[in-house]
Amino acid sequence: MVEKSLTEYTPLSILKKYYGYTSFRRNQQEIINAILEGRDALCIMPTGGGKSICYQVPAMLLEGITIVISPLISLMKDQVDTLNSIGVPAVYINSTVSQSDQVMMMDEISQGMYKMVYVSPERMESNQFLNFLQQLPISLIAVDEAHCISQWGHDFRPSYAKIGRLIQQLSPRPIIAAFTATATKTVAEDIKKGLLLHSPQDFVSGYERENLAFSVVKTGNKRKYILDFIHNFKGESGIIYTATRKDVEELHGFLEKNGIKTVTYHGGMSEAIRNDHQERFIFDDEKIIIATNAFGMGIDKSNVRYVLHYQLPKSMEGYYQEAGRAGRDGENSECVLLFSSKDVQTQKYLIEQSTSYDDRKEHEYSKLQAMVDYCHTTKCLQTFIVNYFGDESSSECGKCSNCKSDLAEIDVTTEALKIFSCVVRMKERFGVTLIAQVLRGSNNKRIKELGLDQLTTYGIMKDKTEKEISEMTQLFIAEGYLALTTGQYPTVKLTENALSVLKHGEKVLQKIKPVKKEEPVHSELFEILRQVRRELAEREKLPPYIIFSDVTLKEMCKFYPQSKADMLQVKGVGEMKFAKYGENFLQAILQFKEENQLLPTETVEEAVMKKKDEDPSYLMTIQLFKEGKNIHEISIERELKETTIEQHLLQGAIEGLELDWNRILPQEFEELIHEKRLELGGEKLKPLKEALPEEISYFHIKLALSITR
Repeated sequence: MVEKSLTEYTPLSILKKYYGYTSFRRNQQEIINAILEGRDALCIMPTGGGKSICYQVPAMLLEGITIVISPLISLMKDQVDTLNSIGVPAVYINSTVSQSDQVMMMDEISQGMYKMVYVSPERMESNQFLNFLQQLPISLIAVDEAHCISQWGHDFRPSYAKIGRLIQQLSPRPIIAAFTATATKTVAEDIKKGLLLHSPQDFVSGYERENLAFSVVKTGNKRKYILDFIHNFKGESGIIYTATRKDVEELHGFLEKNGIKTVTYHGGMSEAIRNDHQERFIFDDEKIIIATNAFGMGIDKSNVRYVLHYQLPKSMEGYYQEAGRAGRDGENSECVLLFSSKDVQTQKYLIEQSTSYDDRKEHEYSKLQAMVDYCHTTKCLQTFIVNYFGDESSSECGKCSNCKSDLAEIDVTTEALKIFSCVVRMKERFGVTLIAQVLRGSNNKRIKELGLDQLTTYGIMKDKTEKEISEMTQLFIAEGYLALTTGQYPTVKLTENALSVLKHGEKVLQKIKPVKKEEPVHSELFEILRQVRRELAEREKLPPYIIFSDVTLKEMCKFYPQSKADMLQVKGVGEMKFAKYGENFLQAILQFKEENQLLPTETVEEAVMKKKDEDPSYLMTIQLFKEGKNIHEISIERELKETTIEQHLLQGAIEGLELDWNRILPQEFEELIHEKRLELGGEKLKPLKEALPEEISYFHIKLALSITR
């Protein structure tokens, strides 16, 4: 239970004691101070920016109860579990709670047993519940995912539109703080008006996510790309978003056939199955989930290392919210969008099916075009996103697929002039496809019927394919030289930028952008600590990241805490969490140091950088192997994993040591490995492994490629 009186505490001391952090992130302190001063607030913070702390810390310092309005059951459960795990009494009331339990909880709330109560917006519409709230000393109402209040937002919910009016019935009126990760200026104004905020203080923490690397990949074989990508991120948690339920099931089947286990999530599944799959993903029982956009709101899983979009999303708001589920712990993570032109048609079809109102369709088409522009721009992708939301980027991110391009800009002024001239001669009445066909010199029947084959620009880009011309035209749209009308069949228009090129000879430059992926490397200790966390999570029936985040585990690996005092210096380890879990991790660290004969002050990095003649662990394994012991025997004698012994032997092979390798690598294995490698070519191990007999392991392959005979 949280202490009854916290008046002697400051927000910073609360942060340290209950959350294990020594400093606030951007705007957190200012938001907390504004709430404690009794001011309403609108807070726009990126996913992973720490929104929940901004209302949880004031809730602990204010005298009364805090009500948190949250849109999804999973979000409520996740946050309540986290709060209770650090000693803050919190509860949620929703449709999953039985009527008898609700009565009991409401009685406990009346007795002041909870500091925070999570409810759905629909619950606020109940007169009975509203009457109950009127009897409580409510100090603060926090409205999470507040963008749901705007009909022009990407996730409008009618129940949100009633919250502001219902809150006004409470007397005295509590402080209201609204929180969202994605809101354009229009949506932000809707939030303030809809919630009837009193002279709110606006906090915009910026939309930049420095730890996320954004990529747009144009590939004709998305499935192969995903296979290779998942192989590079083996063992890491990831989300793959698709546009339709059918895509979810088909991609799931494909990955399962290729030996990759996944779970699925979409609206066509029963609630019980959806919840089961979601729980398995959150608890790290399954590493990968394939889902439609029905999945994810309120999911607080912090160690998602990548988010892949199999198709183009319908809006930048939706995309950034979904992509932002990667790297919530602040660790480097990947956000990859796989793009093909047919994705645009899929989204247009979905727009046509979703609404019959013309103004709504026009709005949706406008949002879709922003996504198309994103896929074709050669500017920094992070900057593009930040600018879309009306914010300014401090600099290029240096991580996205555009920034990582090592190729110089090329001059495409000649191609631009041809395309712009064609748009002029076609009187700005046609779309991208027809323009490309005219420039290519297509014999399309419609072109002849319209007389477009008589234009001077007909066939002047015969050296290009229609696809190349279309992509270049889309690039010029993304860069602001051309514009598209809204609607299902948009037409291309010239902008002032294009006129400057046509009339004043301004140059047009373009970048080429390859995408590179790096395989993340984790220490052996990190994997040991993850296993400790998993066992604790299973015991306490909590998602692993609620115990400690990946960031916290990596800090432990870096600094090797030796005592409680050391542990409390690790980011994310507060007194409450150490009391519950700290000793388990401390013992695992101490045992690892002893097994690997690390000095008390030695870090992982320092141990790895040792020269081989200073590495007793490495030499001891080699010596035992020379004495005739096999891998299993050495593993038992040294009390180390067999994989660790294999790594020691591989190091010996790389260093060129002359050992009796035939004992662990039969001659016929080695010959077959080299034969298949020559046959397949390339450097990747997985295709080679798949082409070899099952009894030949990855260790055999690595050893064969390392030793010299």
